[in-house]
Amino acid sequence: MSSFRNAVVSLPGKERVARTPFGARIVIHATAAETGGAFGMWETFTPPGHGPAPHTHTRETEVFRVIRGLYRFQCGDEAFDAPVGTVVVLPPHVPHSWRNIGDEPGQMFGTVTPGGCEQLFIDIEAFGADTPEKIAVIEARLGIINDITLALGLTGLQPR
Repeated sequence: MSSFRNAVVSLPGKERVARTPFGARIVIHATAAETGGAFGMWETFTPPGHGPAPHTHTRETEVFRVIRGLYRFQCGDEAFDAPVGTVVVLPPHVPHSWRNIGDEPGQMFGTVTPGGCEQLFIDIEAFGADTPEKIAVIEARLGIINDITLALGLTGLQPR
């Protein structure tokens, strides 16, 4: 039976603030720990020209809704632009990335199912992971693969 039996509430001004691997502000609204593993939710605030390096999730599907700005997504061999209002669903096991290609700060609402990878942002903040290598250790533990986790031989840590 799921341990998700209580409301998860993220009140304005009382949210958990963390940061992304590329240093942008992120607000965590719900975690896998709070939802019995069902999902995680956050909002990312992306400066112009920024976004994550190409990476692959081995555990979860990601869903993004563009709230502000213009983003360019790459999913496998497909590239497309995502203006305000766009919803993008990214499958697991397919390399992907995204970048704010506009001139203004961007904002997206993100959800993952099952939850878990939102812990990346929390752990970066909690452990002061301030180098690509330190961040890669966290990513590998959460089943996220990218060029740095591969170069450091970190893939396959703690499989689910």
